[in-house]
Amino acid sequence: MKIYKSIDEYNESKSSVVTIGTFDGIHKGHQKIFKKVINASKQSNLSSVVLTFFPHPRIILNKYNDIKMIDTLDEKINHLEKIGIDHLIIHPFDKKFSLLSADQFIKEYLVEKLKLKHIIIGYDHRFGKGREASVSDLKEYSSEFNFIVDEIDAQEIEKIAISSTKIRNSINQGELETTKKYLGRFFSLTGKVVKGDGLGKQLDYPTANILIEEDYKIIPKDGVYYIRTTIDNKLYNGMMNIGHRPTIGNKEKSIEVNLFNFDRDIYDKVISVDIVVKIRDEKKFSSINALKSQLAKDEEHCLKLINK
Repeated sequence: MKIYKSIDEYNESKSSVVTIGTFDGIHKGHQKIFKKVINASKQSNLSSVVLTFFPHPRIILNKYNDIKMIDTLDEKINHLEKIGIDHLIIHPFDKKFSLLSADQFIKEYLVEKLKLKHIIIGYDHRFGKGREASVSDLKEYSSEFNFIVDEIDAQEIEKIAISSTKIRNSINQGELETTKKYLGRFFSLTGKVVKGDGLGKQLDYPTANILIEEDYKIIPKDGVYYIRTTIDNKLYNGMMNIGHRPTIGNKEKSIEVNLFNFDRDIYDKVISVDIVVKIRDEKKFSSINALKSQLAKDEEHCLKLINK
């Protein structure tokens, strides 16, 4: 998959099948659209193109919007590579771009730059200045510029009954099994392993402290989770605590991962953690020994889940 940082970088000579959207989470509904794009491109010997935007338009257009994203940009790229799209364009979304008219966007970007021959789009998609244009407008232009508009109708989308908002809600509530049903995969956190205070090692549960630099990334509800991660092509199971470690009076939120049967130095390594299920809420214990006893129970809980 070729990646472009703006539409202006795209210079392919081949005509294309295109879909457009923010595609936060790359959930089952999105995946259905991408499969249609790939199939159409193969049938007509065209390039498959996904046009997305960064930052999320709502972050730019709504001054006080604190929306959190299901995927970081790197995670989104990784998911799309696995799906098999030919070209991914990540166009910078700013105030200037938001003022582009629908007419300009279609003529200058879709037709001239992307050499559009077929566009596959959701029934409720809107674009152009003030979101003035809809799929109906695209259909009006299609005869003039000789491209096909394939609209994913409401019934087809509603059958899947998925939205990024529903997924965010399930993550916020720590309902990661529901999240997995929507995404068709585990929700993951990706970050660099950084040094902590060493308390986990003192408790016989050494942890990798995960630093997620992207402040727009959604983080699940505080608690303990059963997780899995792949490091150097080997799968490891473990447990993760998200929260403020109230037993020791820590004020800063942290993400700490304890991997089972693992004894390696992975400082500064970027790892991606798949969150399988929530084990319990974070709580304050009466002593460090009580905390250690609970960690043993958490590990036992996770091992039972692994054996299932």
